[in-house]
Amino acid sequence: MAKYIFVTGGVTSSLGKGIIAASLAKLLQARGLRVTIQKLDPYINVDPGTLNPYEHGECFVTEDGAETDLDLGHYERFLNIFTSQANNVTTGKIYQTVINKEREGAYLGKTVQVIPHITDEIKRRMLLLGQQNEFDIIISEIGGTVGDIESLPYIEAIRQLQWELPDEDLLVVHLTLIPYLKAARELKTKPTQHSVKMLSESGVFPDVIVCRTEEPLNQEIKRKIALFCNVKAEAVIEAPDASTIYEVPLLMMNEKLDLIVLKKLNITEFSEPDLSRWKEFLDKLKYPKARINIGLIGKYVELQDAYKSILESFVHAGAVNECKVQVIPIHSEFITPENVSDKLKNLDGLLVAPGFGYRGIEGKITAVKFARESGLPFFGICLGMQMAVIEYGRNVLGITNAQSTETDPETSEPVIDMMEEQKKITAKGGTMRLGSYPCNIKPGTVAFKIYGSPVINERHRHRYEFNNRYLQQFESGGMTASGLNPETGLVEIMEIEAHPFFVGCQFHPELKSSVENPHPLFIHFVAAAKAHNEKKQATPNPLLQSEMT
Repeated sequence: MAKYIFVTGGVTSSLGKGIIAASLAKLLQARGLRVTIQKLDPYINVDPGTLNPYEHGECFVTEDGAETDLDLGHYERFLNIFTSQANNVTTGKIYQTVINKEREGAYLGKTVQVIPHITDEIKRRMLLLGQQNEFDIIISEIGGTVGDIESLPYIEAIRQLQWELPDEDLLVVHLTLIPYLKAARELKTKPTQHSVKMLSESGVFPDVIVCRTEEPLNQEIKRKIALFCNVKAEAVIEAPDASTIYEVPLLMMNEKLDLIVLKKLNITEFSEPDLSRWKEFLDKLKYPKARINIGLIGKYVELQDAYKSILESFVHAGAVNECKVQVIPIHSEFITPENVSDKLKNLDGLLVAPGFGYRGIEGKITAVKFARESGLPFFGICLGMQMAVIEYGRNVLGITNAQSTETDPETSEPVIDMMEEQKKITAKGGTMRLGSYPCNIKPGTVAFKIYGSPVINERHRHRYEFNNRYLQQFESGGMTASGLNPETGLVEIMEIEAHPFFVGCQFHPELKSSVENPHPLFIHFVAAAKAHNEKKQATPNPLLQSEMT
């Protein structure tokens, strides 16, 4: 039988429940246990696929095509395992299921209510992964903050499970904040006490309290929290601010969080944790031998979470190349032919990010042109690849009106067009081309050199594609379609071989990069940017030379 850990949060949002959950999972996995994590989100959207990135950060896509919360990206990056549809539950999914059952007559004669019908469906989803006999421990992160109206059914479901399951099969970890008042030079425990009190009033009693703090917690403060919150002093865990999220598993191991959990769950068979590869990665991350600047051209750059997986992929690839990747966000709306050189001249590489809609499109095309003409390493993802195609069509092949039908449905030269199977779809939620698809790579290409394999599988999230009516024209003009879907002929990768690095892909490689398996496209792009930087450093400055003369 699987055992269940629930992670709740109090005092304030954005404390890092996902990172704590992923760190605990990593420690348990390192001790030889089979672990997975799921996110239970209280919002009524069925999934975040229709949410603006400013509203909810990036939408993470799983292998089986689920559009999910960005925390699932953290789970995969930490555990190096794939998640699925079952790993993300929303209130929208819960109510949709219950209402569909009501319409089918499953509750015939009954009044459908939050308790027991909604909470029963929540519990079913909470226990679902544990019934597959694939995992020893299921960690469930509850979105939002204790006290939120929308999260009450989830807390009630945990209360019922605490009553239904044996004590040794369920554990609650509560993440809270211990604020430091600079004026008083004192850490304050009262917000934590109130948060635990509110959780307890709902009938859920935490077994472990993890305290986010800017200042160290002494034993006196830990004993005070334990006394007022009804937990053992050893179960009050200090979670200090870290220089990188990848330090958190080691910080939690120092606090013996994993051992406390194993003891409470009565798990006696486990090994010593093997975190050698993790520590090696951290060492390279913290002590880089070089530094490079990568420009990230996008239209949601004000919110880092909008490109979370891309940013983390650069962390992974930077460690492999033993260099610090400084990602410089650049808003595509403000790039023009007049200022593009000034905005991009100090970069070592350029990534044009995914996105939707017309806003900022011309700025992205202008940035691609600069990278192509100046020899600046370029990497385009999804929309980024499409912008590279449009730019090349306009400025190299002479297709003056090259455009995407997404931004101009009436264009006379639709080098990017809506996929045929998408043209009859009107519903927006969960209807894009989603999930993992195969791609055949042409031998002798840059892409083949990067992957070292003729067949790969990558994750997708798009409605538009390269228009194959133009394929021969592009390939004869110097831009190669080096990756194709074997069934549909969909162009997956476009590249320019006669360039230091110019690769665009229709899929989202950032979704599969992890600490233990950094994505090869990011590794080679960072390597190309590093080589570009070294070449710049080795090239004498003519102005400086003339002054010395």
